[in-house]
Amino acid sequence: MAYPKLTDKPGALETAAAIRAGELTPHEAVDAAIVRIGKLDSAINALAVPDFERAYAAARAMEKQAAPPEGSPDFQPLFGVPMTVKESFDVEGLQSCWGHEHLTDYVAPRDSELVRRLKAAGAIIIGKTNVPVDLSDWQSFNPVYGRSTNPHNAERSPGGSSGGSAAAVASGMVPCEYGTDIGGSVRVPAHFCGIWGHKTSWGLVSKSGHDHPQMARREGFVAAHDGALSIAGPLARNAADLALLTELGGSVPLRRNTKNLNDCRILALKKFPDSPVDASVLEPTEAALEQLARSGIKIDRSSGLLPDLAQQQAEYLRMLNIAMARGAPSPDGKRASASDWFDLLDAQAANEFQWAQLFEEYDFVLAPPAPVLAIPHLDGSVFNSTIRVNGKDMPAGAGLTWAGLATFPNLPATVLPIGHGTYEGAKLPCGMQVMGPRWSDLDCIAAADAIAAILHG
Repeated sequence: MAYPKLTDKPGALETAAAIRAGELTPHEAVDAAIVRIGKLDSAINALAVPDFERAYAAARAMEKQAAPPEGSPDFQPLFGVPMTVKESFDVEGLQSCWGHEHLTDYVAPRDSELVRRLKAAGAIIIGKTNVPVDLSDWQSFNPVYGRSTNPHNAERSPGGSSGGSAAAVASGMVPCEYGTDIGGSVRVPAHFCGIWGHKTSWGLVSKSGHDHPQMARREGFVAAHDGALSIAGPLARNAADLALLTELGGSVPLRRNTKNLNDCRILALKKFPDSPVDASVLEPTEAALEQLARSGIKIDRSSGLLPDLAQQQAEYLRMLNIAMARGAPSPDGKRASASDWFDLLDAQAANEFQWAQLFEEYDFVLAPPAPVLAIPHLDGSVFNSTIRVNGKDMPAGAGLTWAGLATFPNLPATVLPIGHGTYEGAKLPCGMQVMGPRWSDLDCIAAADAIAAILHG
């Protein structure tokens, strides 16, 4: 079940511990990250908007003070740690154009709420990473910043829309990142790039300051709410960093269950109506499930408590399309009415209730994050094309089923790397998502960590 690691560079907590111990200064940590970017990014193109000068200045300012000790009221768990965020998050003084050439004149007047929280925790933002236009693809390329590639294979996509994020973390440029997810945009890049990613419970992490620049540059614009379905979630190379980033971003107290994984009730899903999974994903998934079973973990393969997944997918896609278009007419010219939207909210609430009932019986649900491994680069949008599944072409939109599984009912889901498979002639990483009840974010991450310990020793 081993999979090739791209980097042995330290994670966020390890870097912060080295700084507190005096083994490394914030300036040295920032400089090392920038040097790695200089060596690696010409081939990967993960970084879209660098902010090196201000990062060096922030690091020098930190070195004039001692790192607050652990346990103190002003403790900063990320003191001096360099990191990046997705291009779509506002960082004061930096461009945010979501890949649009005509919006490059928008410069954020203030930090997004998430960036403010990360900086308050001691993180040093050294830049922002690449995205697809309007954050709407499983690739990360646009006419402003160009194309990001997968660090495992330059001919493959790192995923999207947080593809630059995942590529930066997987290659070792930075120890951690924050992206967003509405159609698998954190989970799919984590899966494609062989790292950890977490889709947070909807509403946990504020997306204030994550606004389309077309709207944000209007005079007097103030976003009043988080958009339906969409969340902000972290990417990292280990579970501990993922948990810390989730807690730092979170605005709601999270439950924490100390139950041992062997005492948990687990349901595994590998089939979804009208969305077959490629053998390159099924084989490492089944190998992982068998290894977990041999370790004594009981895993059910079916349950009558599952919602009608075909209905869930249809309602998810309708809500997704309306939310992404902000209610604009669909390609057929039809516009959703207010009644249509309220009907979808009712359907979503009913679906969330059904999942809550299932989680009275099960602690976690395991599933693939996507039906394929890292896809070859395409000139156009993935979702206007097809993906190859078991030798047959199928509409790429069908792959969104595995993202919508957790997105529509507002549930958390952690992706961990489980191994590798061979897809379209290339050996590539494969992940698995661990879903749990709403607000069980830390439990999902802990369960994923326990699973990883079994699979990788």
